[in-house]
Amino acid sequence: MSRLSRLPHSISHWLGHRSKPPAKLPDYQVWAWSFIGAFCGISVLQAVFGHAQYFIERGVPSIIASYGASAVLIYGAIDAPLAQPRALVGGHFLGALVGVCITKLFRLLPTEDRFLQLEWLCGSLACATSIVIMQITATTHPPAGATALLAATNTEIRDMGWYYLPVVLLSSVLALAVALLINNIQRRYPVFWFQPAVPAHLKPPLEEKVPDPDSTSTASTENSLPRANVSTV
Repeated sequence: MSRLSRLPHSISHWLGHRSKPPAKLPDYQVWAWSFIGAFCGISVLQAVFGHAQYFIERGVPSIIASYGASAVLIYGAIDAPLAQPRALVGGHFLGALVGVCITKLFRLLPTEDRFLQLEWLCGSLACATSIVIMQITATTHPPAGATALLAATNTEIRDMGWYYLPVVLLSSVLALAVALLINNIQRRYPVFWFQPAVPAHLKPPLEEKVPDPDSTSTASTENSLPRANVSTV
């Protein structure tokens, strides 16, 4: 968060920067803000994709179901590593990418009936592969597994093809924008953007320079030898 500290407070505050940890809120306030955040986040997604003619004409669903699960994390469990922006945006996008790629491969089967017979395999591979990809890229976000699965098993989403990727990316950005606004009123979000900061007391100590035993023994030997008297002329 050191870079955020260089920004004006009116900006850095809404990006999660705090000069000191925020005070702990009573449980009822946490519950209230979680409700407000989830309500606003899901409403924004449905308003954009369910009422914009541009998305309606392209057969985009009013909301991708996996974002209901994301709402639990980014509005309710905002301190969890799995709820941070890198996991939210990266996890959903990679899940969608893996799901579409694997589904496209299965759609190369000779007939639609054959694809439907192997739909279970397509969905299983999409979900399992997306988990591994998220682990490799440190973007693990549990709801993103459903994002990959939907690309293979949901007819409406499957028919979107590659257009599923920008829709997922926009959904993540909108959900994140609402989280930054609501969660930073009395709480703090995100805890980190790309990787968690290492506390000072957990940082490894600097390695002390160990003297070379050979050089030490040589120096001590030289010091022990008698020195010749030098007369001044």
